[in-house]
Amino acid sequence: MTQHDQQVMATVPVPERRPIRQLLAASVGNAVEWYDWYAYTFLATYIASQVFPKGSGNSLVPLLATFAVFAVGFFMRPVGGLLMGAVADRRGRRAALTVTILLMGGSSLLVGLTPTYAAAGVFAPVFLVFARLLQGLSVGGEFAASTTFLVESAGPGRRGLFSSFQYVSTSAGQLAASGVAALLVATLSDGQMDGWGWRLPFLAGAALSLVGFWIRQGAHETHRAPADDGDRPGLFDALRHHPRQSLLICGITAGGTLAYYTWTSYLPTYAELNTDIGKSQALLAGTVSLAFFALLQPVGGLLSDRVGRRPLLLFFGIGFAVLSVPLLKSLTGSFTSLLLVQCAGMVLLTGFTSISAAVNAEVFPARVRAAGIGFPYSLTVAVFGGTAPYVGTLFKEIGSPGLFPVYVAVLCVVSSAVYLRLPETARGPLER
Repeated sequence: MTQHDQQVMATVPVPERRPIRQLLAASVGNAVEWYDWYAYTFLATYIASQVFPKGSGNSLVPLLATFAVFAVGFFMRPVGGLLMGAVADRRGRRAALTVTILLMGGSSLLVGLTPTYAAAGVFAPVFLVFARLLQGLSVGGEFAASTTFLVESAGPGRRGLFSSFQYVSTSAGQLAASGVAALLVATLSDGQMDGWGWRLPFLAGAALSLVGFWIRQGAHETHRAPADDGDRPGLFDALRHHPRQSLLICGITAGGTLAYYTWTSYLPTYAELNTDIGKSQALLAGTVSLAFFALLQPVGGLLSDRVGRRPLLLFFGIGFAVLSVPLLKSLTGSFTSLLLVQCAGMVLLTGFTSISAAVNAEVFPARVRAAGIGFPYSLTVAVFGGTAPYVGTLFKEIGSPGLFPVYVAVLCVVSSAVYLRLPETARGPLER
């Protein structure tokens, strides 16, 4: 058999009777992954008080250190995207998905067992950094493998719909993390939360990872790796042979990832820092808006299968470019204000999130699809998404919180320019 024939056969069609099982295998595991990842964000203020030394009279110093560790985890994501993407291309999507969820379970356990600064001194933040590096490696690999798995599992004219479940499951994980955090804050005293309550979500996440691992064992493989090692793609084949596509993914992702992490993760903390809203109300608003966001994703995916990917991307990019500043400046200390601002942003954000997996997968051929998506996407997320909480908190620290909404708007303008020149990929066949 020639190399060309092997490439043509590389993607194994998924039987029509198994789409629900495929969605479940990808979605449940992905939800567990992101629950573990986002629990850190929602409990950042409690982790800051226990793991980092307090600055000299400045309460923002531990929080800045906590968000710096959040960003450090993001900078392992490109490595995870490249390594686990290569595993998915060389050994199959299911192999990569099972590895990533086991990595996430182990790293979540480590976060839950992190010692306090009072007990271990500087070893405490070092321990936490190591755990977050492992989480970053896992999440970077998860996106690369699950994106390709979902889109390759879709039938004709359904890639947008299947793509939307990437963020349905991601939102479910965030929703669970936010809901658990809100429940703990509402039921435990501040002393209990500071002492041991913040650890519970991470220990639960480690146990849930085993459930996700078990479900993924029954998934149907969508990519048959070449039998001969000499025919398997090299680690950097996607970058070497498809540089334009790699840069295109960076441009598509930059504004989307900044807006996404601002609205779905950082906004409750941003509201706490810049208004007088309480922690429990901020977390509750975040939880309600995430549920709304999850419901929107299949609608966006289905719409893109009918009208195309580019109109939805432009709806997102231009909408955020115009409305980021007025929306964030309209925040007050009320629950209703925060909820309305978050939900308005979620509607716009759906134009990006519901179809990003499909757009990315449609850019690369199957042979290097996972690694080709994983590295440039995760690198862009690390640079712009992972630093969003730190940049927003830093602007507050230097006395210019109003610069952060401008930063979000400018980056969305840049991505909108990319969307205008993006070729439409919704109606063509997925390259095999």
